[in-house]
Amino acid sequence: MRSSPTLLLGLLAVSRRRHDFKLCFPFFWRDLVFLLRVIRYGVRLELFKLTSSVCTVLDRFTQQAQRIPNKPFVIYDGGVHTYRDVEQRSNRLANVFLEKVHLRKGDCVALLMSNEPDFLCVWFGLAKVGCSVAFLNTNIKSKSLIHCFNCCGAKTLIVGSDLAECLDGVLTSLLEDNIQVWTMKSQSEHTHMHTLLDKLDAASDQPVPAALHATTSLKSPTLYIFTSGTTGLPKAAVITHLQSLKAAAGLWAFGATEDDVVYIPLPLYHSAASLIGIGGTIHLGATCILKKKFSASQFWNDCRTHNVTIFQYIGELCRYLCNQPKTEVDKVHKVRMGVGNGLRQDVWREFHSRFGNIKMCEVYGSTEGNLCFMNHIGKIGTVGRSNFFYRLLFKYDLVKYDMVKDEPVRDQYGFCQPVQKGETGLLLSRVGILSPFFGYAGSKHLTEKKLMRNVFVKGDTYFNTGDLMAEDQGGFICFRDRVGDTFRWKGENVATTEVMETLGLVDFIQEVNVYGVEIPGHEGRAGMAAIILRPGLVFDGKKLFEHAMRDLPAYARPLFIRLQEVMEMTSTFKQQKFQLVQSGFNPSTISDPLFVLDYQQKSYIPLTDLIYQSIITGERKL
Repeated sequence: MRSSPTLLLGLLAVSRRRHDFKLCFPFFWRDLVFLLRVIRYGVRLELFKLTSSVCTVLDRFTQQAQRIPNKPFVIYDGGVHTYRDVEQRSNRLANVFLEKVHLRKGDCVALLMSNEPDFLCVWFGLAKVGCSVAFLNTNIKSKSLIHCFNCCGAKTLIVGSDLAECLDGVLTSLLEDNIQVWTMKSQSEHTHMHTLLDKLDAASDQPVPAALHATTSLKSPTLYIFTSGTTGLPKAAVITHLQSLKAAAGLWAFGATEDDVVYIPLPLYHSAASLIGIGGTIHLGATCILKKKFSASQFWNDCRTHNVTIFQYIGELCRYLCNQPKTEVDKVHKVRMGVGNGLRQDVWREFHSRFGNIKMCEVYGSTEGNLCFMNHIGKIGTVGRSNFFYRLLFKYDLVKYDMVKDEPVRDQYGFCQPVQKGETGLLLSRVGILSPFFGYAGSKHLTEKKLMRNVFVKGDTYFNTGDLMAEDQGGFICFRDRVGDTFRWKGENVATTEVMETLGLVDFIQEVNVYGVEIPGHEGRAGMAAIILRPGLVFDGKKLFEHAMRDLPAYARPLFIRLQEVMEMTSTFKQQKFQLVQSGFNPSTISDPLFVLDYQQKSYIPLTDLIYQSIITGERKL
């Protein structure tokens, strides 16, 4: 039977409308599916509030240990640890914490451990007895370590067996502050450092009473994760059950399932590895491959050996992989997705070209922040995607920012001015019921500094991300830069004030201004310090090198030094960074003496044109 002309015309019209709709809204259905997943999970969290019965990440782990006890949970250094294994070992530790360490519900305990399965067992064991846990960065030095305890109020430290010696210079200070120190060893050379492993065998592997860790509020703190602070010392971001549950759903929101194998090469003291990586593995009931440290040379062999399907990254990690020698098996793997942040467009394209069309899912959000963007589409160069519905749920704005004055632009009435689509602006996130800001432990002042009030109307409150972003006409959001006192290098946030204070202790330095400069082919910004010498004293590269090596972690040591006669200031008597950042570190365009960090000569040596060219071309390793 032949179709009538009217019917054909009708079908053509429908087809044309569908085509036009797809042209105008090319990601409509993918956006809708993703948003429905987010809303579905949000409703589940809201039900926790209404019923005052919260199923925490720990509760979810216990459920998975009962549901899939023999499934590998963590594979580490060739060893397989099932859900049951980790459940029982964390139960033993929980019983030791109660009976030998005498911890009680509500105590805060600091954890200083490298990536290893016992990091998880100790973490879960502490959570089971109702303790909040402060994850300590394994790179921090003595001054910062003491400060961390003061922030979160921890009176107990648990240190990994491989890091016990790191406490040699600070153990006495910890004991003077009545902080008990326990190590994951069977015996210790230090008489005041207690041991845990020798007490595990006799401990019961039965669960401690559930009432110890039960909670009725999503807003209860469960972790403290330290971030770089503009005070010059780390800030303890308060991580509540609400934040940890949201992060744990990240992999699921991107489409991961329990059949996935997740590769985690990032440090567990960072929120990306612990909250998204481990939390996400638990949420799914999947398996994770945990690495003590990232190794570019071992990465793909690990992925092939363990049939990895998802990996976590930072931008630098993917660049390191691209810099590895090419092989015939570069595309022989089962990896289908990467989840992380900081992936540069050029590296992104090169990564795809070399290793296959792996979906890279960028996630934007600071540890303490109240806003998250997720690039579920996988568009190169963007950190997330927004639309009308997303804006209804999550109130954020991009406002004009004066880079010279280093502050937001305000109009004649004192209100901020939103930017146009495509323009770069400072990202602000409104603080409200759906997006609370929990701030930092031990400092109302630091918490208040992250907030901006009276932004668009009198009485409103926004979280200041400190990031410059842009949103294009299609709703894709791009990261542009960081402002203020923090920049990113080697995957770590560098607080300029901390570096300034450390360098200021050198006897020949009168004043110092620290900032980040871009280096072609490298993610983030490398540290550079503009220095004014004390009258009558001269620059000593070896002394500065020794000072930086002793008191600063590797990623925070300035790569470049610039000697100045006068330090430029803003009109509000703040150090001027903008012009210094713009001028970079080129000795042919800068008349001031320049120096570069040299690990072989163990000194800061003069930065010559030859050395400069070797840095620009990538010949010199940084």
